[in-house]
Amino acid sequence: MRTSPALRRKLISVAAASAALLTAASTASAVAAQETVSQDSAVLAAQTEAAPGTPAERLIVGYKSDAAEARSNPAAEADAAAKGEKTGEDVDFQRRLGTGAALVDLGGDLTKTDVADVVAQYRADPQVAYVVPDRLNKPKADPNDTEYTKQWDLYESTAGMNVPAAWTTSTGTGVTVAVIDTGYVAHTDLAANIVGGYDFIADTAVSADGDGRDANPADPGDYYAANECGSGVPAANSSWHGTHVAGTIAAVTNNNKGVAGIAYGAKISPVRVLGKCGGYDSDIIDAITWASGGTVSGVPANSNVAKVINMSLGGDGACTSATQSAITAAVNRGTTVVVAAGNESDNVANHSPGNCNNVISVAATNRTGAKASYSNYGSLVDISAPGGQTSTGTANGILSTLNSGTKTPSSESYAYYQGTSMATPHIAGLVALVKSANSALTPAQIETAIKNNARALPGACSGGCGAGLADAAKTVQAVSGSGGSTGGTTFSSTTAVAIPDNGSAVESSIVVSGRTGNAPTALRVGVDITHTYRGDLVIDLVAPDGTAYRLKAASSSDSADNVSTTYSVNASGETANGTWKLRVQDTAAQDTGKLNSWQLTF
Repeated sequence: MRTSPALRRKLISVAAASAALLTAASTASAVAAQETVSQDSAVLAAQTEAAPGTPAERLIVGYKSDAAEARSNPAAEADAAAKGEKTGEDVDFQRRLGTGAALVDLGGDLTKTDVADVVAQYRADPQVAYVVPDRLNKPKADPNDTEYTKQWDLYESTAGMNVPAAWTTSTGTGVTVAVIDTGYVAHTDLAANIVGGYDFIADTAVSADGDGRDANPADPGDYYAANECGSGVPAANSSWHGTHVAGTIAAVTNNNKGVAGIAYGAKISPVRVLGKCGGYDSDIIDAITWASGGTVSGVPANSNVAKVINMSLGGDGACTSATQSAITAAVNRGTTVVVAAGNESDNVANHSPGNCNNVISVAATNRTGAKASYSNYGSLVDISAPGGQTSTGTANGILSTLNSGTKTPSSESYAYYQGTSMATPHIAGLVALVKSANSALTPAQIETAIKNNARALPGACSGGCGAGLADAAKTVQAVSGSGGSTGGTTFSSTTAVAIPDNGSAVESSIVVSGRTGNAPTALRVGVDITHTYRGDLVIDLVAPDGTAYRLKAASSSDSADNVSTTYSVNASGETANGTWKLRVQDTAAQDTGKLNSWQLTF
């Protein structure tokens, strides 16, 4: 945002505070999982697991109608004992099911191989019609929250994030998410999931609550009058922005009220940094440090250390060394930092903290799965998530918790917002689900899992929307060992190639072999290029048949260094095996670079 010269302040603005935000009235990647599970292992799992990754403790055995075991419990019991003797397992007949099948118990502490041995004995018996594990089922019902049907962003097949299917594995229990934002205004659909936070706004002109830093992160409202935040800046009502973000992440769910949160088992720590006209870098840096468990002078130690930080905020310019230092330290402490790419319909390279390193930078999609018109884009975007677009209809925004007060707090409410501010908490919520499902994962491993399990955008995106549209269920299944991909099959080239200044294109090749069929709809292309002005670069992926896929166009406004990112390409029309090439060309004078390495992950 811009301020008047008299203010002489550099403020970070709420990412959706002006044209950017519109309201309506109301497992580890170090152990790469194979993308394709063999048919034999899939069959073994089907025959031996009560739930994904859990060996069955009981089997259901159906005997042929003329078998004695089909009619006689003693005969079924004797058969179970005989099968157990042959396999060295304790197999006991339990009871007869209503269908006539026998339920047999295998006891505890069996491996899938042990179960498979018993299954094999039954299958070899000509009197046995079938044998299957006694599988564990879980509720599949939608949550009973009264506004859930309006949350297309969670469940719609076209452009939703496939959240409900993740809830059978994880709801975010045990994870705290710090929402570094405007604070929190009381809301009964959130209250049970709110834990202690902090107000980091030191300047009383910004805080609007009459004091400086304290342990009360309550949001008093961030409204301002015309010209109060700079000449020509129109008046704006209070946004209650932090409360809207928090509701998307962890609104109380199955409470017969309001909306459902993505990680409704998680806790929210509200950390206030944005007030009237925005917030200072210095306050945000301290908030990042404290939220992740670091020490801030004069501030009590954090008793609710967050493993996830959500920052739905942004400003113009490069990521400063000061902000980068705080983010890097937070990540080193094990906290995943999720940030908005921004809402200027511009390259994210020009907007901080979306252009910082060691963050998950999030672009926004609309209800058709295309990049939202306002969303920033570019090679630094990591992933896309639903951010809504109310210009096509209010209900196409993101519905979450809010307050009806135009200046100060009034009654609690719900409202549709749009913005990368709304997309970001979708990913923060997903990170909480992932961290809860596998607490050993590092921030880098979590980011990799989210990218590797994304699906191609259903709609169009020009300029770069990261690895695709995040898929919550597939990602959670991957990190919990019940499906998806934590790594994929990767082919790499580490041979460095110099990129001539304003010269001809250079190419680097990777030979892919051992695959079957075509490449995936979300072929991941990892690129590591050192360059002193990356806006000069044009990057293409060239398929074995010569078809070129544009990964990055030149941009005179992208003055940052280097390209270190992963692109997602719908290469489903290409044969997987063959020689793939990365083509890089420097299109302007005065800057040089080098392609250090690149990789394809199927």
